[in-house]
Amino acid sequence: MGQEEQAGHAESDTLGTAVAQAQDGDETAFMAVYRIVQPGLLGYLHGLVGQGAEEVASEAWHEIARDLDQFQGNGAGFRGWSAAIARRRALDHLRRSRGRSTATALEPEMAESPSSHSTCDRVLASLSTDHVLTLIRGLPRDQAEVVLLRVVVGLDGPAAARVLGKRPRAVRAAACQGLRRLARQLAVRQV
Repeated sequence: MGQEEQAGHAESDTLGTAVAQAQDGDETAFMAVYRIVQPGLLGYLHGLVGQGAEEVASEAWHEIARDLDQFQGNGAGFRGWSAAIARRRALDHLRRSRGRSTATALEPEMAESPSSHSTCDRVLASLSTDHVLTLIRGLPRDQAEVVLLRVVVGLDGPAAARVLGKRPRAVRAAACQGLRRLARQLAVRQV
């Protein structure tokens, strides 16, 4: 097991412990859960809804806090569960705002709808977060959402598949295609 994989397992264990403590009413533990999950969740939502991400995240965290006692699972499972809640809130937001604002590349198809670490590292190391999200939004919707869940939120393939209601093989293929497109865009940008 590599160092990166060990770090991911340690963070998942820390998150799982914090979730269990938060379910027992520990407010400090809930804040730890929030600090661990929020950055990835917010990045995912920025990719889905653009400027409305903060509002959608707030709605998602309200639901997460309300239903926390119903969650069963570990840290990785909690990431998937919270991403699924955030995705539902994002879809609701897109439906509400369909006619009010300019859509991002992901929004029109999202409103209608019910891993290569080296590429990810190159993307994140060479570009600002806003630029990365802009590039990801330029991907076809299925690829963009999978890349956001896998890279930004940190879900594994099966968890991303559950959030999206797709088969793991389809998620793997979309992630691979999306990351290849991003790699090509980076190669052109660096020339």
